[in-house]
Amino acid sequence: MPMRIRKDNDIYDSEEIALIAAASDALAHPLRVELFRFIYTENIARRQVCNKDLVAEFGYSQSTISQHMRKLLVSGLVTAQKKESYSYYYVSIGTLQKYLNAIRKLNS
Repeated sequence: MPMRIRKDNDIYDSEEIALIAAASDALAHPLRVELFRFIYTENIARRQVCNKDLVAEFGYSQSTISQHMRKLLVSGLVTAQKKESYSYYYVSIGTLQKYLNAIRKLNS
């Protein structure tokens, strides 16, 4: 009986697995998807986004927005830069690209 060589299907490293888990968790809530999309769109238009902009756009309390933003920040999909008394949010294009590339591997 010929010996079969097992193809190594484990193409993920632990960093990719952690990224998929963190980013997917961050995007698991519809409001966080909307927040992410809004920040991404505003960043493309070269407009800055802070918490008060998100409160005005979505109509949720500042504390609710902050809780959801914390999840996006921890995932690495969004970064924040403090300027004076405001934190401005930016989509991390590098992290987003790594996440999308890792997800694409699921289909290969």
